[in-house]
Amino acid sequence: MPSRSEERVVTPALLRDWPLPEPGGDKTSRGTALVVGGARCTPGAVLLAGLAAMRAGAGRLQLVVAGESAVPLSIAVPEAKVLGLGPDGEPGEQVLELAGRADVIALGPGLDDIDSTIRLMGAVFEAAAADTAVVLDAYALGALSKEPGLLTQSRAVLTPNLVEAGHLLDRDLGDDLAGAAAELAARHGAVVSLYGHIAAPDGRSWREESGHVGLGTSGSGDVRAGIVAGLLARGADPAQAACWAAFAHSVGGQRLVPRYGRVGFLARELVDEVASTIASV
Repeated sequence: MPSRSEERVVTPALLRDWPLPEPGGDKTSRGTALVVGGARCTPGAVLLAGLAAMRAGAGRLQLVVAGESAVPLSIAVPEAKVLGLGPDGEPGEQVLELAGRADVIALGPGLDDIDSTIRLMGAVFEAAAADTAVVLDAYALGALSKEPGLLTQSRAVLTPNLVEAGHLLDRDLGDDLAGAAAELAARHGAVVSLYGHIAAPDGRSWREESGHVGLGTSGSGDVRAGIVAGLLARGADPAQAACWAAFAHSVGGQRLVPRYGRVGFLARELVDEVASTIASV
């Protein structure tokens, strides 16, 4: 494990010195984001992650959910191409073709079964190119805790909550979240974004200090994963995407406080703050 460096605080000044890639003239230049998840009862998680990816700058959006949710979701998100999984949660040939062409794959939002997620991850990541960027969230992280070899892509960001990070480390995190993020980053060779603490496998680390209690709401993590995916799609490197996403997620929540109070806003309202928060930097 690399020695831990002192965390740098994520500020607008730091981000301005680490500018995102300039968008090109058409949608393909800003990359294709593929979001895979959405069990039968939770297709909205994919909707939130997908819209957040587009608000963060992805040029094209593709969504994969449980088969019965595909048509309703395609109507709810007319900007996206939407495909359904098979009856047992298996990806069909079209899904695997999308995985092979995507610039970034966000996997996990809304999934609810570890065994089927393990099979899904294995198939999707095998179909993807080795340099495809990936974002793992929710049940995908549970699957990774059981099968670490599933993650074969080198450009990866993990976005665990405290419970998921505990499963990945197989221990209680205690109060040292920075240390837990660094340990996970070294173990999986991926950037880790854990409750405002971002760690890269080379030992670099950052801390985003704008987070607050209002972000602890249903769907908030799906939005954060989607922001990371959108930034990766437009060409950011994994550490850069994680830092910018942590800022956009946290500060976007702060911007909602005057309207809704500290704990009254919804994850879907966070999505609408992403683009303007990024632009404000």
